Amino acid sequence: LKEIVFVIQSQSNSFHSKRAEDLKKDILKQAVDLGKELPTVLLIHQINRHEGAWTILPLMRDFSITYGRNSSWIFFCEEDTRIQVTKLLETLRRFDKSKEWFLGKALYDEESTIIHHYAFAENPTVFKFPDFAAGWALSIPLVNKLAKKLKSEPLKSDFTIDLKHEIALYIWQKGEGPHLTPVPEFCTDDVNSYKVDHCATTFSNFLPLCGEPVNKEDVFVAVKTCRKFHGDRIPVVKQTWEREAALIEYYSDYADISIPTIDLGVPNTDRGHCGKTFAILERFLNHTSPRTPWLVVVDDDTLISIFRLRKLLSCYDPNEPVFLGERYGYGLGTGGYSYITGGGGMVFSRTAVQKLLASKCRCYSMDAPDDMVLGMCFSGLGIPITHSPLFHQARPMDYPKDYLSHQIPVSFHKHWNIDPVKVYFTWLAPNTEESPNGKKVGYNREDL
Repeated sequence: LKEIVFVIQSQSNSFHSKRAEDLKKDILKQAVDLGKELPTVLLIHQINRHEGAWTILPLMRDFSITYGRNSSWIFFCEEDTRIQVTKLLETLRRFDKSKEWFLGKALYDEESTIIHHYAFAENPTVFKFPDFAAGWALSIPLVNKLAKKLKSEPLKSDFTIDLKHEIALYIWQKGEGPHLTPVPEFCTDDVNSYKVDHCATTFSNFLPLCGEPVNKEDVFVAVKTCRKFHGDRIPVVKQTWEREAALIEYYSDYADISIPTIDLGVPNTDRGHCGKTFAILERFLNHTSPRTPWLVVVDDDTLISIFRLRKLLSCYDPNEPVFLGERYGYGLGTGGYSYITGGGGMVFSRTAVQKLLASKCRCYSMDAPDDMVLGMCFSGLGIPITHSPLFHQARPMDYPKDYLSHQIPVSFHKHWNIDPVKVYFTWLAPNTEESPNGKKVGYNREDL
């Protein structure tokens, strides 16, 4: 057990860091109960203050220097991964620790997808990448090799979009490095499932709820739109999730009383919407009730469950500066910053908006990408991005089915080549337990 270094892919937000600490305690308690020497358990957000620590590859040199001699495996997991330490030991013993191993639960794309830059377009199913929820492992010889390679050959892409796929690509080295070896004992079934007898890991696949869901009136929803989409995108919002929101406003470049939209006096731009988003933040701070703690900014083609979001927000303290959604990274190999990608929805605590607007950080141009500028600003203020995998920048078919099977999603984005109303009622509409009248509305996920 002392040859395994456990690395929990943790975050510094108080809710997440507590969950990671609980997992660390559980691993150490299991080691004590087994009468074994205690393993090393690291929390990524504590390893160093490097902004890109969550992307893991920048840490390989540290891992190689610190653990390269006396350890055999680095085992990574998420804060909600549950580990049976004895079964994990049995599983890892099957593999020769002197060789280069990349172990995990394999995911693959059913069709080539924009979030993976349409990689392996001829046959996307050939390339396997790990489901982080099940845990994944690198043998020390592979860690040492990666550390060496990163020294001479920095990461190519400026953007981190889907970390699990990008790590697998980097390790694979166009076929010269190891492929992911699928390990059946790395599981994402719920710990209470009858299927988990053979599993070394399980995953608690529920929507966190830390008390009563926050009140409807605690969430202010801002929808960014423009005149050319009033006719096709706004009706979808009204048919689907608008009724879940108590406080909602539509911001456009044209005041249309039939919706109604509010013209913020910011002309529409074809590219980023930085000017518009900052105008929304100012309006939220100055023209809504100071008792409304949460702001959600979405695009007019974002599909979102406000009902589930209210459950999720019960876990966060609005007195902390919270900036929540799906995390991407820019230039993290060389400093850079993380940001919340806009299409999946950006959630702000009022405290975060206050701190941002009190600073002098603003758009460098009206059509700068709003989500990236916000990431840059919060990074400069030392306010961490809080990632939730339940927000999605793309459509359901852009993700592996097996990955979505252990999620209760909060959002998807884009109407391209889908029936957005059907997607909403399949993936996001309150189910029988959730819906106000107790009636199930929905389609079969397999149809989509």
